[in-house]
Amino acid sequence: MFGRRRDGRRIKGIDPIVQITPYLMPMRCDAQVFLQHRIDWEAMTRYIAKQGMAGQKLTHMQLIVAAYVRAVSQHPEVNRFIMNKQYYSRNNCTVSFTILKDPQNANAGETVVKIFFDPEDTVFDVRDRMVTKVEANRGDQPKNFLDNLVAFLFSIPGLPTTVVGLVRLLDRYGICPGFLIDELPFHTGMFITNNASIGLHHVNHHIYNFGNTSLFFGMGLVEKVAVVADGQTRMKRFLPVGITADERVCSGAHYAGFFADMVRYLDHPELLETPPESVRFDPGVEYHVPKVNQA
Repeated sequence: MFGRRRDGRRIKGIDPIVQITPYLMPMRCDAQVFLQHRIDWEAMTRYIAKQGMAGQKLTHMQLIVAAYVRAVSQHPEVNRFIMNKQYYSRNNCTVSFTILKDPQNANAGETVVKIFFDPEDTVFDVRDRMVTKVEANRGDQPKNFLDNLVAFLFSIPGLPTTVVGLVRLLDRYGICPGFLIDELPFHTGMFITNNASIGLHHVNHHIYNFGNTSLFFGMGLVEKVAVVADGQTRMKRFLPVGITADERVCSGAHYAGFFADMVRYLDHPELLETPPESVRFDPGVEYHVPKVNQA
């Protein structure tokens, strides 16, 4: 309310052409744009193998998330969201994704986790935050807040409709309880799904109208594509990613710079081993998150 929310601060001085878009497309499903990208799987895998020999275990998904965090640190415009037709700068860098409670048993069920990152995180910081959060929500660990909330809602007939409607209303006017905003995975800068881990192709997933997710990444099974290098044709492996973005969030030029940086970081993951030389924040919005071993 009054331009401030638990998860952001209202932005003024938006370009008029950008500012009018929420009035033309009031819902995220109106403004979804779909992109397809192939990441150099071989370059990432060589880097992962090299780090593995040095005792640093990494995954492809961790590299993608690390590249996202680093790109956000240079392009805060992409980390904005729209609520009630107003622009807000997110005061966090968050990523949500679904995990299997037991990777070896699909019948064990799923849960969704949301992780807060610091814009100065290295790839190893990102890895540590993800591993810590995933391990805390797998196996026989107690159910997390979202699991318990959903179970409670469905224990009383009619309650889910009432509560979800109330949360939507409070969220629209920026007065949704802070603990809910912090826990709900739909209030996040990026949602990512690793379909490759369950043997499925990549998808262009919808962006939820509930919450304020601005980007959705869908990883898929590795593909072999014919490429020409040094005059020779060979088959090269790529990791396909379907990307769904809310086009209203910022201009196409900002999105272009953001994705170009992500590609550069994924082609050269070693750039993520050290913190960025500098971080850009929207005016009045600066945030930091203690490292895992300092939390």
